[in-house]
Amino acid sequence: MFKFKTSHEKTKEAMSKAINGDWENHAEEKVKNLTNHEKVIFTNNGNAAIFMALSAVGEDLLVPDQGGWHGFKQIGKKLNKNITQIKTNKGLINPETLSEYKDCSLILTSFAGYTAKQDLKNISKICKENNIILIEDASAGIGDKKREVGWGNYSDIILASTGSPKIINVGAGGFLSTSNPELFENLKILEKVTKTNEIILAGIDSELDFVEKNLEVTVNANTYLKNNIDNVIHQGNEGVNVIIQHDNPKAYSWSLKDALPIEKKSFVTTCPNYNRVKTKAVCIEIKNLDYESLSKENLDLIIESCNTL
Repeated sequence: MFKFKTSHEKTKEAMSKAINGDWENHAEEKVKNLTNHEKVIFTNNGNAAIFMALSAVGEDLLVPDQGGWHGFKQIGKKLNKNITQIKTNKGLINPETLSEYKDCSLILTSFAGYTAKQDLKNISKICKENNIILIEDASAGIGDKKREVGWGNYSDIILASTGSPKIINVGAGGFLSTSNPELFENLKILEKVTKTNEIILAGIDSELDFVEKNLEVTVNANTYLKNNIDNVIHQGNEGVNVIIQHDNPKAYSWSLKDALPIEKKSFVTTCPNYNRVKTKAVCIEIKNLDYESLSKENLDLIIESCNTL
């Protein structure tokens, strides 16, 4: 059985003892080390973090035309932002396309559609030149040892959900980080409204101890799949899921669900889907699996099923 991801046992133990302990300060220092940002605010969920981030910036907002998170547009509309969808290569942003924009904000995810790492270094360079505030949803990219995503040298605001099934997998909560004093003051205005509790903070503090290893194992397993499955989108790029182009994604997805011992159906999803790609395709959501399920035997079963069905 492919087990669905759950919190680490030490995380569950820490959450049960959460009433005693300075969890917020512990977790804050760990987030600072991961993001290289100076300030951190914890929230009760990921959408609250997005809401705070978008509330802290101006009216003009850029979002990718696919491969982002639908909450970017939904929350942006609620905040009366002027939203522009920028053209991408199946979610991947070409930094040069940002040259025509100035004095605005851009929100994106570390991995386009969870399947391909954004070129944050060069995206950030153009953003800095054009006074574009770069907001990165690093829910799937936090803990990147290469410091290519989830890294404060590139993004002005980094946010993450710590709900399930995320890389920091507590079941609830989230956070934002920044080193920009003005942005931090704007973010703090809503801190009391979105603040989380000690139990969630204890869980975040514990899960942060495993985040770098969790992401590394997930990316490595996903790369192995992408290198051995036919018709994969963004095959040469790192990610945490596999997106396979297919003319009949609904039928193909049901065949895969029948062939694979899946504990929960959200392991296999279909496109077109703004959160992934606007192409007929099937997604294998490796990021949702428990790390013990990412064995070579299980990965080879996925490869065989994808290539033969």
